[in-house]
Amino acid sequence: MTAYQAKDFQKLIGMEGFSETLLKNHFTLYEGYVKNTNALTELLSKMNQDGKGASPEYAETKRRLGWEFNGMRLHEYYFENLGGKNQLNQEGKLGAAMRKSFGGYDQWLQDFKATGAMRGIGWAILYQDLTNGALQNFWINEHDTGHPSGCQPLLIMDVFEHAFLTDYGLKRADYIASFFKNVNWDVVEQRLK
Repeated sequence: MTAYQAKDFQKLIGMEGFSETLLKNHFTLYEGYVKNTNALTELLSKMNQDGKGASPEYAETKRRLGWEFNGMRLHEYYFENLGGKNQLNQEGKLGAAMRKSFGGYDQWLQDFKATGAMRGIGWAILYQDLTNGALQNFWINEHDTGHPSGCQPLLIMDVFEHAFLTDYGLKRADYIASFFKNVNWDVVEQRLK
């Protein structure tokens, strides 16, 4: 299997509302997920080749892979949907989908911000249900659990403390406001099916 390579998100340095220290620490955390995904994938392959596929160690390693892989992928989606400067084109495909599912952008935004402001650690994610095109905001507690089946992630906001504590302390609402100043809506709309 080809190893995953950490993507370079240095272009986000200098983004309004995100210090260089916060971003570099966050990039290092992400790179750890990539490294661990590769290590676990290699270990699982070796265990399988050695006939240990039915062992408890294999099972626990396989479970851990879900955490590391989703940590890698969610951070990639998160960093990729940052770095924008423009507002959402509410007359585009995504704006139309928000009107259909939420009544409009403002109603969607209110729900997404409320989701992201909930107490706890996790992710606020706008998903599209691929069976009917409907949009829904979800709170995802852990990387490897709670993702709605058959749904495409469109907008990902990390609300684990490492995403904001360095710059905002416990002021999560201020972090969320900065997040929305930097959303790359073109990337988000491209994810729409």
